Amino acid sequence: MNTANRVSHSAEETQAIAAALAVQLVSGDVLALYGDLASGKTTFTRGLCEALESEEDVSSPTFTLINEYHGLMDIYHFDCYRLKKAEEIIYLGLEDYLNREGILVIEWPEMVEDYLPGDMIRIYFSQGEDENIRSIRIESGRELTL
Repeated sequence: MNTANRVSHSAEETQAIAAALAVQLVSGDVLALYGDLASGKTTFTRGLCEALESEEDVSSPTFTLINEYHGLMDIYHFDCYRLKKAEEIIYLGLEDYLNREGILVIEWPEMVEDYLPGDMIRIYFSQGEDENIRSIRIESGRELTL
């Protein structure tokens, strides 16, 4: 397992870390974003989308459950926070999304991990003592340069 640890001091730095990762992603990658509310998951996704030249506004899909962004590669942004049972991810069309060209970004993946591929990229966010500081740990089966 390859691990990269970064510290972000602002939303812009979080987006820059995401942009550095975005250029290394390939269609079919699944990113699982772990962290508390307001820990930077949607900000990170915004950085991915900007780096992949999506012109759509990025927002948390907490109520819609899935947002789609189109750019150099499509990004399918899931939010599992409101799921009551893990099986609900199947009804949302997870299998279809896994077979599409593009990248899946999944916030709150803890509940649905059994349905996700084992080779997903895991990204952990934790807030520092200062509300602007975030620790970001990226774990992947392949080497990623950040």
